[in-house]
Amino acid sequence: MASPALLMRVVASAYSVAEKAATIVRNVMAAGDLGIVEKTGANDLQTKADRLVQMSICASLARKFPKVTIIGEEELSTDEVTEELIEDGHCEEILKKTCPAQYTGIKEEELVIWVDPLDGTKEYTEGLLDHVTVLIGIAYGGKAIAGVINQPYYNYEAGSGAVLGRTIWGVLGIGAFGFQLTEAPAGKHIIVTTRSHSSTLVNDCISALNPDSVIRVGGAGNKIIQLIEGKASAYVYASPGCKKWDTCAPEAILHAVGGKITDIHGNSFQYNKEVKHMNSAGVLATLRNYDYYASRIPNTVKQSLVP
Repeated sequence: MASPALLMRVVASAYSVAEKAATIVRNVMAAGDLGIVEKTGANDLQTKADRLVQMSICASLARKFPKVTIIGEEELSTDEVTEELIEDGHCEEILKKTCPAQYTGIKEEELVIWVDPLDGTKEYTEGLLDHVTVLIGIAYGGKAIAGVINQPYYNYEAGSGAVLGRTIWGVLGIGAFGFQLTEAPAGKHIIVTTRSHSSTLVNDCISALNPDSVIRVGGAGNKIIQLIEGKASAYVYASPGCKKWDTCAPEAILHAVGGKITDIHGNSFQYNKEVKHMNSAGVLATLRNYDYYASRIPNTVKQSLVP
């Protein structure tokens, strides 16, 4: 049998690397010293978990796939990576899946991996653990084509005997796995948006959509999970705060199940290595009925957000 295509090997490794990352996240929390540093202010934090997880993910993937470009959120040197941070495993189940034909010839140097070691850092420091995700997005030709989202604390409210954490993964043309795909209640407009980065513009945009309810949670990964599990019908964020490493993995998973994510103007995100990191024109994402929400974004909001 031919060896699995590069893309499937990268995704299978990213799966194991994300599981290792979740263990690091839980260990840092359990040890009690989060090592919090403010980056640009009180809502932009970095913890010891962000730092260790990024080193673990980037070093582990770079060792196996040296020519892949890996872009992580935190500015760190990879010199001090200790052996115990390296994850060498892979998920066998992923390697058994057939790589979609359009991706079989991909070379290492054509892939860009976008890493958010801990999405929802502020919520992590406040103990809102179900908001936290580890994001590894894989892009080719500027498009997000595969992604891994780990929730280190999935199930944490189920009591001491429960298995903590889960890993969701997806590849365009194969689908997404590790969760139960559910559509939001028909006819209900439930919007999920930011919890800690709100603004007048964010709120004006949401009111214009006249939602039945609004869910405010941390983390872009967590918001996309709300969509694919049917808890929300649209993710709307009319602000420039989100970055490419926040959206790459969630986008691949959402697109793999037929959803759609763009900026507020309806433009696709680009993930080639030269691209600017900021998604300056906000985010609009849905599992279904994208056009309904897109057509209701006020022009005043669009004019305020320049792509």
